[in-house]
Amino acid sequence: MPIHVIVRGCTIAAALLVASPLTAPAEQSPPTKVVEIRSYKETLRGLTQSGGTAMKNDMVELAALNEDYIRSVQHSDVKRFGEILSDDFLCSNPDGSLIDRAQFLRQTAVPVTISNLKAHDVNVRLMGDVAIIHARTTYTLADGRAGSGRYTDVWARRGGKWLAVSAHVTRN
Repeated sequence: MPIHVIVRGCTIAAALLVASPLTAPAEQSPPTKVVEIRSYKETLRGLTQSGGTAMKNDMVELAALNEDYIRSVQHSDVKRFGEILSDDFLCSNPDGSLIDRAQFLRQTAVPVTISNLKAHDVNVRLMGDVAIIHARTTYTLADGRAGSGRYTDVWARRGGKWLAVSAHVTRN
């Protein structure tokens, strides 16, 4: 049975999707158990209690990597991005351009003109050795106006290490 964990009212919200068996008929929806949890800490405790220690570790690591990613954008941290991006990383920018890892690192080296970048409604979906992270962002533009957007990052476990393989960024 798939388990969806929904976290409300916290800085990091995590939704866990455990894939249903491949043998389930396409026309039938398997029963779904939905668990609402009040905090990220409770989410991790719930995963541990349900025998998901490995999943708990992955969720903790992915949440930390997501925070690193946002912090690295805000502070133009090319060194950290060099550690967490895969060699074949691609990014879809808000202007519609698609850039590779080298172009992304050059783009990141230019100091940003925004401040107070924050991620909200973070949704981490873990599917084995692949994870998808969706979130909403808010920030302050150089002229003081509020800005916002969304992002979707895809992470893959390669050689035992989680690496960002893809990003898609939008701005309002």
